[in-house]
Amino acid sequence: MERKVVYFESIKQENTDVTFELVRERLDTLGIKKLVLASTTGATARKAMDYFKGRGIKLIVIPHQFDFHRKENLFPQDLVKALKESGHEVHFGTMLFHTDNLYGTSVPTIMANLLRCFCQGIKVCFEITLMATDAGLLAGGEKVVVMAGTGRGSDTALVMQAASSQNFKRLRVNEIICMPYNEITPDEAEYK
Repeated sequence: MERKVVYFESIKQENTDVTFELVRERLDTLGIKKLVLASTTGATARKAMDYFKGRGIKLIVIPHQFDFHRKENLFPQDLVKALKESGHEVHFGTMLFHTDNLYGTSVPTIMANLLRCFCQGIKVCFEITLMATDAGLLAGGEKVVVMAGTGRGSDTALVMQAASSQNFKRLRVNEIICMPYNEITPDEAEYK
């Protein structure tokens, strides 16, 4: 089997448009009807709602949990309402890789850092798929497309088979659609 993987040479918001095109192509080819996506401020969710309108795709939008780095959540409540009225889902669940203090262990941070070896978006794709499954929005083993990004917008997309955090070993990446070219810079290479 051969599949094309797109690697973005730089991290920029304009990668979102290309990511949407690549995701649409994979959704159509594979007949997948659910798209899980990360959206902190709502900009990516709003864009996805417009872009995938009329295509029979259900969006499962995962913003930051409440009280994450700030008291107010940046995801607008009017957008939550608009998404739900359009048949989509929005889930403000616990971000599983940011729970060291809750569990008293460094395992979530270790997992997050390991996944960041691929890129930030890969880490987020894993996290939001687990969160959506924990919320009952995906079934274990269900094939979905998952989108996330580095900073603003989306630059990472995967085809995954969902699993809950209780069945983490069953989570699968079937395909990498796109991701940033993840190269260590000279500054990062220096041990300080």
